[in-house]
This record gives sequence, C-alpha cells and structure tokens, in this order.
Amino acid sequence: MRISVIGCGYLGAVHAACMAKLGHEVVGIDVDERKIADLSSSKAPFYEPGLEELLREVQDSSRLTFTTDMAAAAGSDVHFICVGTPQKKGENGADMSYVDASLFALLPYLQEGNVVVGKSTVPVGTAERLAGLVSEQEPSAHLVWNPEFLREGHAVSDTLQPDRFVYGVPDGSEDHPAVGRLDEVYSAPITAGTPRLVTDHATAELVKAAANSFLATKISFINAMAEVCEATGADVSRLADAIGLDDRIGRKFLNAGIGFGGGCLPKDIRAFMARAGELGADQALTFLREVDAINMRRRTRVVELTREICGGSLLGQRITVLGAAFKPESDDVRDSPALSIAAQLQLQGAVVTVTDPKALSNAARRFPELQYEPDFASAVQASDALLLLTEWAEYRNLDPYDLGSRVSSLRILDGRNVLDPAKWRAAGWHYRGLGRP
Repeated sequence: MRISVIGCGYLGAVHAACMAKLGHEVVGIDVDERKIADLSSSKAPFYEPGLEELLREVQDSSRLTFTTDMAAAAGSDVHFICVGTPQKKGENGADMSYVDASLFALLPYLQEGNVVVGKSTVPVGTAERLAGLVSEQEPSAHLVWNPEFLREGHAVSDTLQPDRFVYGVPDGSEDHPAVGRLDEVYSAPITAGTPRLVTDHATAELVKAAANSFLATKISFINAMAEVCEATGADVSRLADAIGLDDRIGRKFLNAGIGFGGGCLPKDIRAFMARAGELGADQALTFLREVDAINMRRRTRVVELTREICGGSLLGQRITVLGAAFKPESDDVRDSPALSIAAQLQLQGAVVTVTDPKALSNAARRFPELQYEPDFASAVQASDALLLLTEWAEYRNLDPYDLGSRVSSLRILDGRNVLDPAKWRAAGWHYRGLGRP
C-alpha cells in the first residue's frame, strides 16, 4: 500500500521505517528541514537501537522517502498522523496545535476512500472532532484512532511485533470499511498472531491514557513503599519480589527508584487529569495527583540522601551523576529525573559532573549550566560521591574494586536499585539504595 506518515519525530520516524519494512511504499513528511535531511541520509535524529540500520535497509529498497512537502501525501491510501502532543506551557492539558495543523495541512490532499489514522496520544473527544473535518473535506474518507504503545529503546520491535493493535472507528464495528484497510497495513504482524481490538473512537483514545496512568500508578506505589521501608528498615526490593509473585499484581514496574520521566508518562497523566476535569469527571482521577506528587518527591529524596552520604553538607562536594537520559537505551532527556536531581544538587552547592553514553548533547541543551563529561574515567576521577541515576548496562556492570582507585571517597547512591549492595560494601563502599536497609 501507499502510506504517508505525517510527523517524523520519535514516533513518526520509527513508524515510517517499520511500515516500509512491512513492504509498503512510504513517504515521511515533516516541516523540520534538518530532520528530513538527516532521515533522508539514513541518519536518525535521536538514538534508538536498530533504527539507523533499518533506515538504510528500507531506503536502499526505495520503499521509503522523506520530504517537507505535504503534497507528497497525495496518492497515498493511508495517512498516519504521528506528531507530538506536549504539555501546554503553564497548564496540565495537552497542546493539540501540532495535531490540528497536521490534519488541516493534509485535508486538501485527501482522496476518495482514504483512511486517516491518528497515532498521537490525544485527549478523549479529539477523534470525533477531527473525523468531522475529514468527512467535510472528503465524505468517503475515514478517520481511525490507532494509539501507539512504543517503549523507547524497543521502538522498532514494538512496531514490528506489537503486543496488540487497537482500532477506534466511529461505530466501534468490525464491519467498518477502515478496519479492513488497517488490517492490510498490519497484515504481517496480525498473521503472526498479534491480537487486535476494534472499539469506538473514545475507547481507543482512552486506552493509551489509561495504560500510562496504570503504569505510573504502579511505579509510584512501589516508590511510596520505599519511603515506608526506609522508615522501618525493610527492603523494598524483597518486598517487590514477594508481592510480585501474586499473578494479580506481577513484578514488572515494581522497581523502586528515582521515579519516571520522559516525554510520555508525566505529561500524559497530567493531560488525562485535565481532560477529566473538562468533562466533569475530575474526581475519578484525583488519585493521579498523588501519583504525580510521589514521583516528583523522589527527586527531592535523592538530594536529601546524597547530602546524608556526604556527611551532612553538599557544599563543595564533587558529585558524579551516572546517567542523563530518563531511561537506558535512549538519548531522551525530557523530564529526566537524573538531570533534575543534578540541577538541584548544583543549586545546593555541589560540584556536579554528568556523564551518559548517548544523551549528553541533548542534556546540554536542556541544562547548559551543568558540567558534562563523555569520558567515564574522567567523569569519576576524584569524585566524592557517585549517583547511579540511569541504569545503563555499563553502569550496572561496574567493578567496585576497580572503580575504588579512581574516586576520592567510596560513596555510591544507587538510584535504581540495580547494584548488589553486598558486593559494593565488601569492596569498602558506603552503598545507599532507595528503600533498602
């Protein structure tokens, strides 16, 4: 099929490449000339494992092109809208200007029988509004909401072998003509066994918001338990192991630490609360306020613990922060807990150095006042305390004996609870985890 992908950021670039991998003829469209130039030369504008190799493969086959000209969408059978919905400045709600602008730019190029597919995370009610605009322009065209469920660091596999598809069509019917068209687009993973669910527009929009809210709640729950464990001397990691054996609960996302960040969970739960308030259902989501508050409180707690392990004062202490990205296998620093903590430490008088395998250039644009060091050995040299805040494999696998000869003081705060406390203490380190005795 001929497919256009509008918006070539994180979601759109991955989606375009993967649709071409599935055998479709794809054009990616974005207003950012530099981004299009990079993608056209098979260079990913962000770090995502496997993406550049996939871009080279599908562009060599001539199934994928990129352009800034929206007219290139003409002649496509299916149009995917993959633009961002960031949090509004000074508000909790989602900024819909990019979604609206993309659809309005596409409308003149819609043709008979086209299917417009929204993948962006949007407030419930958006699809119904946009469907009206599509039908006014081209009565035979259809709008479907098909939420994405990508995990940064696993986006390529999550697109090619997703755990489910959700199609939101106006009547929620399997017989809707757009259902068959999307089945054609995703025929390979569906044939391989990926389940798919057809719903109405509103349900499909709520799926992503509800899923992210549940995951955020689970993370904040175990972090709240970490606070209780610190007050009682219990071990939150063993607690998580024990309750995670209950198949009604499960162990995933029960890892206490510095909290969640990135471009999805924080802004999505806030936008969900804002939209519920507009709909008069705000009381149903009041618990998300505490979820958000617990998450933000983790950052302050890490600063407090760092002060403790440094003897009660941060002034002049040389602190090395291991990790800038909000999660490993990503260079995304949006709402990064690690960078927030680093900035707070510096404001309180510490001399902070941040290192990360992939995210330093992005971090420097967000927090130019911090000091960055790409070379790990230089970053930890003569450090008074190490803070492991992003669990990259190279940090999880550090040798405490070898590392001890490079630092000034043997102090480490494990902000992700991924190190073996006994091993580090045996090597002479003052080890501190979160919610661990």
